Amino acid sequence: MLMNDAEKVAVFDPRGALRFEDAPVSARKKGLAGLRLGILDNSKWNANKLLRGAVAALGEEIGFAEVNYYVKHSFSKDAAPELIERIAAENDIVLTAIGDCGSCCSACVRDSIALERLGLPSAVIITTEFARETELTRQAIGMKTLEPVVIAHPVSSITADEIAQRVAQIKEQAQQVWLGTKAPMALRVALQ
Repeated sequence: MLMNDAEKVAVFDPRGALRFEDAPVSARKKGLAGLRLGILDNSKWNANKLLRGAVAALGEEIGFAEVNYYVKHSFSKDAAPELIERIAAENDIVLTAIGDCGSCCSACVRDSIALERLGLPSAVIITTEFARETELTRQAIGMKTLEPVVIAHPVSSITADEIAQRVAQIKEQAQQVWLGTKAPMALRVALQ
């Protein structure tokens, strides 16, 4: 059946089109001594042990001007905008943990992206099992170049020795994130 111009029908593709923003991360630091370090604990099991251990290990080499601790009380939700703004106002760099399951991983990554957009280099700690989710969250939120600190999985049921091993991973990688010397996550995965 032929239609005239008045009878034309618009057809829409139900798949839509994917468009991703790709905002850059904040400017990386030239050095870490004398900076104010913000610690954002998402209240997951062992997050506090990892974060406090990392602060102690980092403090052996870096003289931070101050270390400020913050806790969000729901690991599966983003930090409140007021908390993000407070952290940004009171610190120069941030370390946050832990992304070791679905909702907590994506929430930690979103918190880091929010802080990056306010000018703070942010090292978000995730586990190996959630690298792919982190990659997808970075892309969906619009900051594909945000580099996470990737530690061994699991975290919730580990011994003191295993915590120490993960703290060593955090110590090395967090500094690389803040200084901008960390190899991109996709490249590391491809090389393994």
